[in-house]
Amino acid sequence: MLKEKERKKFFIESYGCQMNFSDSEIVASIMTKEGYGVTKNENEADFIFLNTCSIREKAEQTVRNRLTNLKHSKTKKKGVKVGVLGCMAERLKSTLLEQEKLVDLVVGPDAYRDIPNLLEDVSQGRKAVNVLLSREETYADISPVRMNQDGVTAFVSIMRGCDNMCSFCVVPFTRGRERSRDPQTIVSECQDLFKKGYREVTLLGQNVDSYRWNVTSKGVLKNPEQPAVNFAQLLDMVAKVDQKLRVRFSTSHPKDMSDEVLHTMAAHQNICKYIHLPVQSGNSNVLKKMNRGYSREWYLNRINAIRTILPGCAISTDIITGFCGETPLEHADTISLMQEVKYDFAYMFYYSERPKTLAERKFEDDIPLEIKKKRLQEVIDLQMQHSYTSNQKMVGHTFEVLIEGFSKRSDDFFFGRNSQNAVVVFPKQASLKIGDYVKVKVDDCTKATLIGKIA
Repeated sequence: MLKEKERKKFFIESYGCQMNFSDSEIVASIMTKEGYGVTKNENEADFIFLNTCSIREKAEQTVRNRLTNLKHSKTKKKGVKVGVLGCMAERLKSTLLEQEKLVDLVVGPDAYRDIPNLLEDVSQGRKAVNVLLSREETYADISPVRMNQDGVTAFVSIMRGCDNMCSFCVVPFTRGRERSRDPQTIVSECQDLFKKGYREVTLLGQNVDSYRWNVTSKGVLKNPEQPAVNFAQLLDMVAKVDQKLRVRFSTSHPKDMSDEVLHTMAAHQNICKYIHLPVQSGNSNVLKKMNRGYSREWYLNRINAIRTILPGCAISTDIITGFCGETPLEHADTISLMQEVKYDFAYMFYYSERPKTLAERKFEDDIPLEIKKKRLQEVIDLQMQHSYTSNQKMVGHTFEVLIEGFSKRSDDFFFGRNSQNAVVVFPKQASLKIGDYVKVKVDDCTKATLIGKIA
């Protein structure tokens, strides 16, 4: 059986958030351990997996179009089987399998260990599905197969699921309840990555600030013989792996971000001075309808804490325009908050109603699409100004940059990022290689990139 599997290859394609890309590495590990081979050429593959995202309608439509193209492709290997993994799998299992007949395999985020068994069913001509959610699964014992071949940066999942129940979000229904990984397994994974030459890890969770190990929701120790570990303490543990290992994390939640986390960041030079803090809206009434758990005032208090404890820390955010019932004045509050904070970067979208969410059941999606798009464009235009201003402030300064690869425009230039997550492009030097740290003085910038020379 193993020899037969060794002749079988799989191709995996990831969509959406960083968590999906991390999950794809877990799937690759499970598959290779069972004897399957991974390929970067889908035309060689016996199995094609799409790891999907359901956060917005456009994301789902992108995957549907891809599945339709695969179904009618004349170039793919004869007899290839197609599987949908991740968030869309749970939400659209019967539609994809039975009604549209686009896939042969459907696997949810908590069932990746079952893929080899399900492939046996698929090989026998049967449709296969497992979308059961778990309260325990964290894949803590699996060493991911790193799909990013730069060998410098890596994602490390520290928890799974989400308990926040934001009214617009489908994640709690597709990824289940929160559960945190054993901190020792996280530290061990980071130590192993550093030994293999990786120089940056990004700790991932839907809400990293709510990371809690060995403690119940009521604050009781699950195992009295072991200490509880919160996110600030985990950050400290990972930062101590080695001073040459940079540490990033995503995503934070304004209602849970503590000063303890900020002080931990300030205490370690190798914890990057960059925080992604989604606001979604600048109006307290809209935030309440979104069930975000904080007000405009609370959010600005957290921004002030970051500026005070971590001077020079870069801040990015998520913004949604046109949420249910959003008035012109409520939209104006988002614009004014952006003016006050002046984010370095932002992910910006208009509201897309998702099935099963509280917003779908409780509120009317009553803002016309053209209004949503108009408000979104206002947000984008303002953010482009702020991003450019942010980059201009870095001109003339020298930063430590981790070399991650070659510039997209020319192999004569390296690119990397500074602690604030800004992309820096600079001329290549023969004495330097990918994975090295180098001091770069910034001479110029665009809205998206810093341009400099080795100091």
